[in-house]
Amino acid sequence: MNRRRPWSVAAAAAITAVLTAVAGMAGCSGSSLGSEDAAPAGGPIRIGLVWPQTGVYKTVGDDFARGWQLYLDTHGGRLGGHEIVTTVVDEGDGKQATRTGVKKLIEQDRVDVVVGTISSDAVQEVHPAITQAKLPFVATGGRPDNLTDLTYTWHTSWQNRDAGAAIADYIRTNVKGPVFVIGPDYKGGWDQIGGFVDPFVAAGGKLANPGGKATFTPFPATTNFLPYLNAIPPEAKAVFCFYGGTNAIDFVKAYDAAGLQNRLPLYAGGFTVEGAVLTAQGAAAEGIYSSLNYAPDLDNPANRAFATAFQQQHDAIPDLYNVTAYDAALILDRAISAAGPNPTRASINAAIGNLGQIDSPRGQWRYGTQHAPIQPWYLRQVRTDGRALANVRVQTLTTLGA
Repeated sequence: MNRRRPWSVAAAAAITAVLTAVAGMAGCSGSSLGSEDAAPAGGPIRIGLVWPQTGVYKTVGDDFARGWQLYLDTHGGRLGGHEIVTTVVDEGDGKQATRTGVKKLIEQDRVDVVVGTISSDAVQEVHPAITQAKLPFVATGGRPDNLTDLTYTWHTSWQNRDAGAAIADYIRTNVKGPVFVIGPDYKGGWDQIGGFVDPFVAAGGKLANPGGKATFTPFPATTNFLPYLNAIPPEAKAVFCFYGGTNAIDFVKAYDAAGLQNRLPLYAGGFTVEGAVLTAQGAAAEGIYSSLNYAPDLDNPANRAFATAFQQQHDAIPDLYNVTAYDAALILDRAISAAGPNPTRASINAAIGNLGQIDSPRGQWRYGTQHAPIQPWYLRQVRTDGRALANVRVQTLTTLGA
């Protein structure tokens, strides 16, 4: 599908040329990781990428790959002036595939940095392995709320509870009545839904769900959501949900097929209508409100450069997953450069913690004490924007992550 281009191709070419030139000036040759990290003398920095290549989140993995590669393409193909070699393993649907993949990266490929994951299940497999190996882990997806010892774990994305928490008060003040809440039955779903329910109820909001408890659907097996939608009580005045990947496509299409769009406003954690799933949902998604830490129409210098270059390369509107992978490459670029001519795993990890403000397409952010971004969250609505549906920014909701 052809997509709207808010900035010209000529501007994109100019921006790409500037970025590449800057990277070339900064990319003087240097050593790879020091011997203390068991890296071959003079060899490249080895990066393991853990992204879903199969399963319910495969489209997200594709988006990660595009964002990561775009940064490399516009920055001379190096990070911090060093050659890199990447190895990709499949996250699949979470635990087992990730467990196998990260073991291979550490023991066989002997990587120096791990990047990736979308699901909380995957993070919970990577986190203990990299902590034991003392490897920096730059995570691009969900952060579960039960991690301990964050010494080596850094997210460029979000903490799971933030998307729901960001929109809870907006829904409470704009919906005149109880809200039905539904999401997937796994760690990521519990966190996302809990992030909404806890502040919503604490401030006086009411749930329409029987017994006042959110509804959870089997993950990832649920493909028919109509039985759950048919159980929404008549007193409900709106619905809040969180789903991602193919689950999000199936849920939104079922919501529309059940005739609920014109009767009950649907609010969501923004992942429900983000990226390739929005294209697949089509008109069924129109009008949905969501909260997310990125909108493609944000007007800041970093996003103008990023979105123009992305659209020139892919003829598509960028999404948050592109941004979090792009930012993973960005912070590694800066950290490896700051770690000196002979960076080690330890010095790269320390440098990440000292980066300060990041000028990202999503807006400026910095790391908080939980090694996750302190960043703005936006209210968006799915609208026809030019020739395609897009998540159009409505307002800034709040800043979270401290």
